[in-house]
Amino acid sequence: MIWFRSVLYSLGLVVLTPVFALIALLIFPLSAVNRNKIIAWWSRLMFAWLKITCGLSFKVEGAENIPHGPAMIMCKHQSAWETMALQLIFPPQVWVLKRELLKIPFFGWGLSATSPIAIDRGQRAQAQRQLMEQGRDRLNKGLWIVIFPEGTRIKPGERGQYKQGGARLAKDLDVPIVPVAMNSGEFWPKNSFCKWPGEITVRIGKPILPEGKNSLALINEVEAWIEGEMEQITGRGPCYRKGGE
Repeated sequence: MIWFRSVLYSLGLVVLTPVFALIALLIFPLSAVNRNKIIAWWSRLMFAWLKITCGLSFKVEGAENIPHGPAMIMCKHQSAWETMALQLIFPPQVWVLKRELLKIPFFGWGLSATSPIAIDRGQRAQAQRQLMEQGRDRLNKGLWIVIFPEGTRIKPGERGQYKQGGARLAKDLDVPIVPVAMNSGEFWPKNSFCKWPGEITVRIGKPILPEGKNSLALINEVEAWIEGEMEQITGRGPCYRKGGE
């Protein structure tokens, strides 16, 4: 039954994604913020379809902590789910991502329309310059920046290494960091075709200000908050009980 419902969800994805890829090409003349708002409707429709087909929804705790001005989001990364969910929860945003993702047919076109900070991870010095230049440009355009500080998706119950690059960028750009914890991988596991029914929990912390802190102290504070919250919300989903398989 779960497999069949996941097939229905995927059929909706196959139908809707090319449509929004075409829309993404047509709206390039618009401002970056307006393009993001339009492309975010792809996520809204896919989330509605996800709830109908797979019975998977979510709740947000701590929404009152979202600041009014531009900020950086540092989020736990367990699933493909949060790449859509953050668009619905926060103001228009861009992701720091691998440049190769923009080459994916249809999906990559939509990503391009959101003005992402696409870097070549094989060129570390160049990537850091890109982060600074493009990060400042996106903030000036009214866009938030999303960074997954562990760099990759982490299985439920596990913990990756928090990298200082995002904290260094937040300091250089002088923007607050909004930490986010979630247990999405317990319902939509990494590299899994199946999506299990239930309710994903998203917790948003108070902004962490970079002033007076070096990048190590800053990322340690982010890590302490996220992992502390993960201890409270981990173990609520069916895939965690199956060992994250």
